[in-house]
Amino acid sequence: MTHSQEPQQQQSGLDRALALAREQLAQRNPAEIARCAGTGYYPVSDQAGRFVLRFLGQPIEVTFPDGQVTAPDAPRPPKGAVALLLLHYLLHADGCPMGGRWVAFRELDGGLLYDQAFRGRLEPVLLREFARRLDRFEQAARALGGSPLDFGDSAFAFEVLPRLHMAIIFYQGDDEFPPAVSALFDSAASHYLPTEDLAILGGMLTGRLLAAAA
Repeated sequence: MTHSQEPQQQQSGLDRALALAREQLAQRNPAEIARCAGTGYYPVSDQAGRFVLRFLGQPIEVTFPDGQVTAPDAPRPPKGAVALLLLHYLLHADGCPMGGRWVAFRELDGGLLYDQAFRGRLEPVLLREFARRLDRFEQAARALGGSPLDFGDSAFAFEVLPRLHMAIIFYQGDDEFPPAVSALFDSAASHYLPTEDLAILGGMLTGRLLAAAA
């Protein structure tokens, strides 16, 4: 396989996954989806409407039954990976109450399998950008609507999706221990996204934090 073929195959896989998610969405009851996912649903006819939700503070609309994802306040539509994650959220949400308890990624269902990938998408980048400048992290976190937490040296909770919350915690370190960062999820997170999507979500939150700090 050549390097030029790899992006094409990845895009082809993404397109297939989007098509499957849209097909599954069209077969579901939109009112039930909205109830389980904690979103608004606004019908425009007996067979069509739109879901309205927020992703990291950004308004998002998802049409039903065709599953087209738009960000009304953004200059361009969300990228395919973001659209797929939002469709998966609507499909996977089961209405379970939020747990109100923070857990590490590896404690989620199947989390050990994806833990290395999850941490690799998040920890090195956050440490490089913010470990010595926690004021920049705090500025970026507030720009994304984060709420301060009393953990570590600096920590914020983020309402990533209506019933899916994450926390980022920095430890500044000292002469004996280097700086460290960790991410936690509300314990009900696996009721709202498959674990492999939660791993990807860490990278998405990291990207948003870097963009907000730029």
